[in-house]
Amino acid sequence: MVNQQIMPEGSTRTRGIEAHKHNILAGKALAETVRTTLGPKGMDKMVVSSDGEVTITNDGVTILEAMEVQHPTAKMIVEAAKTQEDEIGDGTTTVVVIAGELLKSAEGLLEQGIHPTIIIRGYKMALNKAMSVLKELAKEVSPKNPKLLRDIAVTAMTGKGVEESKEKLAELVVKGVLKVVSEEGLRNENIKLLTKPGGSVEDSKLVEGIVLEKERLKEGMPTRVENARIALIDAPIEVKETEIDSKITISSPEQMEQFIEMEEGMIKAMVQKIVDAGANVVFCQRGIDELAQHYLEEAGVYALRRVKLSDMKLLARATGARIVSEPNQITAKDLGKAGVVYEEKIGDEYMTFVSGCENTRAVTILLRGGSEHVLDEVKRALMDAIGDIGVVIATKEIVGGAGSAEIEISRELTRFADKLSGREQLAVQGFAKAMEIIPVTLAENSGLDPISVITKLKAEHDKGKRYAGIDVLNGRVVDTLPSGIVEPLRVKTQALSSAVEVVTMILRIDDIIVNEPPKSDQQEMPKLE
Repeated sequence: MVNQQIMPEGSTRTRGIEAHKHNILAGKALAETVRTTLGPKGMDKMVVSSDGEVTITNDGVTILEAMEVQHPTAKMIVEAAKTQEDEIGDGTTTVVVIAGELLKSAEGLLEQGIHPTIIIRGYKMALNKAMSVLKELAKEVSPKNPKLLRDIAVTAMTGKGVEESKEKLAELVVKGVLKVVSEEGLRNENIKLLTKPGGSVEDSKLVEGIVLEKERLKEGMPTRVENARIALIDAPIEVKETEIDSKITISSPEQMEQFIEMEEGMIKAMVQKIVDAGANVVFCQRGIDELAQHYLEEAGVYALRRVKLSDMKLLARATGARIVSEPNQITAKDLGKAGVVYEEKIGDEYMTFVSGCENTRAVTILLRGGSEHVLDEVKRALMDAIGDIGVVIATKEIVGGAGSAEIEISRELTRFADKLSGREQLAVQGFAKAMEIIPVTLAENSGLDPISVITKLKAEHDKGKRYAGIDVLNGRVVDTLPSGIVEPLRVKTQALSSAVEVVTMILRIDDIIVNEPPKSDQQEMPKLE
């Protein structure tokens, strides 16, 4: 009766254990959706949007975004996965799978009458212990070791649909990273990933500079410029319009001719200033007047217009040029340098290559493939690899992959739980059991017997082989470090902390109130079941 007095008519309220079950069900359903995509043998998902756009991928966060999840609790887990993507660039599926398994363990504890607060306290104790175990497992490495970076790239890309070309792609990524990394670390945006359908993935290549999806403005302009002196201009190369409304009255043909000559003279002077500064290549972020194009063509200058701001910034980092806002004030000091600027036909389009840049701080990886769907997946794989390498360069710490870290955490947490008294012990045991979901999933997705694999893994870890993991390609247990199956430590720590945080938030909810929308509002509310 009280509810009816304080809540709108038609509102629904779910409380206590039923509220927990609704939320846990949503979390488990989401985890089950993406779980089959985990690992080298993970399967792909095809998601068709409401407007018919098709996405085929096994990248966790891409699937979650394409699904357009509506359930409020599931959205919380999606947000945790996006945080992992933003912070690291990899490990999004791991976050969702672990969160789903922790919720499953919590469900069993709730049914035993254990209060959510006690479960949360136990999970936090387990998380702290897991973090210390990961710190013990971590190996400090040199961030400029090409073999290590290659192993990290290969591990990140394994299972992303690029199996046959992962060695070639890893090589391109590592070369690109070593070109642009600085004392401050790696800025991922300094590696431009450009996709172009056609050929095979093996045809992909690294350009020590920038590739632009544009062709020269005029046929008479050179197709190739050696020892390029590059001007970057973010203002239009044309006669400026006045900032105030003005009116010019022309009363005779002579005055019209004088007016046109004056405009032509201003444009010619502007172009001449650029040429006098020594520029033989011009990239303009805005428009270039037809007459200005003609004068640039006459001067033998290679020119592009309407270049994206992001590309202008990359060009500045690659060539050392300064972006100029006033063409009339450009000087030789503002120009950048490149070994060569040339036009090349890739597929059915002409592109501009700016390469041979000394001390470049930006590079381009031009990706080729049979279709847009293939290229989208290849690009996502490379983004994961670049993200992982960037994390290792920043933190200089790695751990074993292939489920080795999770099994060791599970083993240590089981021991830790035995030393505890009180009901928190049960939550820590549940956390320990939940950590096994990663190696179990890796085995299941590879067609292996998960019970047999987990038994072998545990036996190896009991012998002190803390880095033993599953080689799913050959169906056996291996030492991950010498096998090159390694991951950044921070991928693991961020994934665990994100999963526990979102699970804690979900377990704190004991009351769900859904207000009925106004009858005039046709939008459907998210359903809880």
